[in-house]
Formats: sequence, structure tokens, C-alpha cells
Amino acid sequence: MSKVTTIAQAMENVQDGMTIMIGGFLAVGTPEMFVDALVATNAKDLTVIANDTAFPDKGIGKLVVNRRLRKVIVSHIGTNPETGRQMNAGELQVELVPQGTLAEQIRAGGAGLGGVLTPTGLGTIVAEGKAVINVDGKEFLLEKPLKADVALIKAHTADTAGNLLFCRSSRNFNPLMAMAAKVVIVEAENIVEAGQIDPDQVMTPGIVVDWIVQG
Repeated sequence: MSKVTTIAQAMENVQDGMTIMIGGFLAVGTPEMFVDALVATNAKDLTVIANDTAFPDKGIGKLVVNRRLRKVIVSHIGTNPETGRQMNAGELQVELVPQGTLAEQIRAGGAGLGGVLTPTGLGTIVAEGKAVINVDGKEFLLEKPLKADVALIKAHTADTAGNLLFCRSSRNFNPLMAMAAKVVIVEAENIVEAGQIDPDQVMTPGIVVDWIVQG
């Protein structure tokens, strides 16, 4: 059965207050069409898990500027001054996570793991309130897995069964997030018939993808 749908139907899966994963790195590999749709549909009180909040006029930054977010879990916000302003004003909750740790937390969520152990953040405010586990005489922070209600990701090519290919650096957080959400919606630059992608080249299997929209 084809998983190709319209953007209007796909966005019906996003409700106020949900936790959303959005792929990309400084808007590279970010499904811009979905971000614009969220702005247009007035979705609000969202928690977004992403690498960053991009720029005020691009990527996730548009959601920040339009005040659609309650909280972000990201590795940095330095390229979007509005995120920092809202954080300092108490208008937006910002949880900063070391980038490698963030990626591993998402991977753990998709793999069904109980978390990951990392030395990153020991002895800093990152460690506040977290369990410290000793392994062979070394201490590690237990970072719990991250999951989402919906993942909005971007692919270079999708077949109608949902198998995905990503292009170059857009193969960053997108494949990880596709494994860690209840509903996975893909903006694909190209859509081909099932069977036209060599199985050996598939980067994300169609079994985890729910909907595909032509980008």
C-alpha cells in the first residue's frame, strides 16, 4: 500500500502539546515544508527535539519566532538569537544537551534501550539530577532515551513503501529520528515506485515510515 499522502493529511497527526522530533543540522536536512505547515496550522505548546533551532528565518527557528514551542531539547542555540531571548525571558524552556549525547539518546529511544552511559558532562551542570554509574572504576552519567510522538524528517528519495535514501550531510539526525517516534512523516524530494531503490542502498526501512509527502 502506498504511503504517499498530502501535506494537509500528514499534518493532522500533529496535535497541540505533542513532542516532535525534527531532522536537520542548521536547517540542512530539515523538512522546511513541514515547518511552514506547522506555522500555518497554528500548532502550539510543542516540545521539539532537534540538533539546534537553526536561524530566525529558517528551519525550526520559524517555530521559535512564531512562539509555537513550549520547550526545545537541542545541542545549541547560538545561531538563533530569538531562542536565547525567549529562554532568558522565561518564555521558552531550553534543555541543552551535548551533541553526541543527544544523538545517542535518540538512538537509544529507537533501539529500545534503557539509556546510554557517557562521561560527557560529569562535574558540570549537565550532571545535575542524573544518576552516576561506576563501570570498572570509571564514572558515567546515565542519559535516558528520547522518544517523540511524531518525527518530521527529510529524505532525498523515498519509494511508495517508505524506504528512504538521504543525501550527504542531511544524513545526520534524520535516520535516528525515524526510529524513535510513534509516527514518522517524511518530506521526500523524489518519490519512486516500490522496488526502484536497491535494497542494499536503503538507509531507513519503510517499516518505520508512516506517511510520505512530495517535497
